[in-house]
Amino acid sequence: MVRGSVPDEPPRRNRRNPLTTPVVARSAEAQARAEMLRASGKKRARQRRIPLLPALIFLVIVTQIPFVVTIVMSLLEWNIMYPQDRGFGGLSNYATVLNDPRMRAAIANTVVLVVAGVLGSLIMGTILALLLNRRFRGRFFVRTMLITPFLIMPMASSLMWKHLVFNAEYGLLNGSLEWLGQTLGFDAPRIEWLSQLPMLSIISVLIWTWTPFMMLIILAGLQAMDTDVIEAASMDGANAWQQFQFLTMPHLRAYIELSIVLGTIYLLNTYDQVFSITQGGPGTATTNLTYEIYLTAFRKYDYGEAAAAGVLIVAASVVIATFGLRLVSSLAEAKKAGAR
Repeated sequence: MVRGSVPDEPPRRNRRNPLTTPVVARSAEAQARAEMLRASGKKRARQRRIPLLPALIFLVIVTQIPFVVTIVMSLLEWNIMYPQDRGFGGLSNYATVLNDPRMRAAIANTVVLVVAGVLGSLIMGTILALLLNRRFRGRFFVRTMLITPFLIMPMASSLMWKHLVFNAEYGLLNGSLEWLGQTLGFDAPRIEWLSQLPMLSIISVLIWTWTPFMMLIILAGLQAMDTDVIEAASMDGANAWQQFQFLTMPHLRAYIELSIVLGTIYLLNTYDQVFSITQGGPGTATTNLTYEIYLTAFRKYDYGEAAAAGVLIVAASVVIATFGLRLVSSLAEAKKAGAR
């Protein structure tokens, strides 16, 4: 080594300390691990969906393909009484449906049946749910008996109402009026319910049928309510009406909206009660859209016009169902927020 020169530094060994691993290497390793977990998660999700594939295919075949065929039929001029005139008609069937006086009367009757049926069953269901939310002996038996009308086949219950309740000669209503007249000393009128009050008769059957459905939804909302809030309000001096008005009703708002949406969807498709009790009569007094579609297809033999009316009903149901799904999702989010 030359005097005065700086000695060369010995070469440093490249020792890697695990405590000083570069951040980039750690982030790359974490990213690779996350990618592997994500890939395995997707694989497991695909494996879980495979058993559902046959049911999905069956659902598409049963529901979507017939609906597509119905849309195609609605664009055709197709009356089987005139087979030589069949051809493409465009939107003429939809124009006929909207301009036909019978169809407009059927739309008006459908609105009356749906509004009265939903509101009546909702009010009765809410009252019954409030009563069943209390503790009393035999509550489970009473709840089971109140659900029974919803479990009976619509055609069977409609025939029961027609012959056992509304019959002018031996029906329960006129028999009760006659007994009441004999007891109180006045001449009870003999009412022809199905000819004098046909719409009221159908609405009564719909309310009787759908009240248990509304009751179950409202009862579920009441049982999901926090009882501590009610007890605190009672200790603060709130009476029963104030508790119902300011605590119970705001809590039940989402459940009531869901009941209205679902009830509207179901009552739009009312057919059994109209067919078996009044057959749309007298005249067109109780003819709703579903029964008018039946008459158009099997009495008028106009398949294109009947298909167009059916597509309109499905479109209205889809719009209402969209609001229903939003209500369900908002209700689920509210429950999650409350749980947190």
